[in-house]
Amino acid sequence: MDANRVKQILSSPAEIDVKYNGVSVWIDKLNEDGRTATVHMRDLSRELNTVEIHELEEA
Repeated sequence: MDANRVKQILSSPAEIDVKYNGVSVWIDKLNEDGRTATVHMRDLSRELNTVEIHELEEA
């Protein structure tokens, strides 16, 4: 995934399924470096993780 798509997903009113290593995640924000994003797992986990956006996949 690229930074433009992450921005589109963040601004979309639709629920877009995104996966990180095969696990569904919510994207919380695109980080200032433009290469990473802060995400949390959709299983209601509150644990935030910083991941490389190229590792995110739209399901």
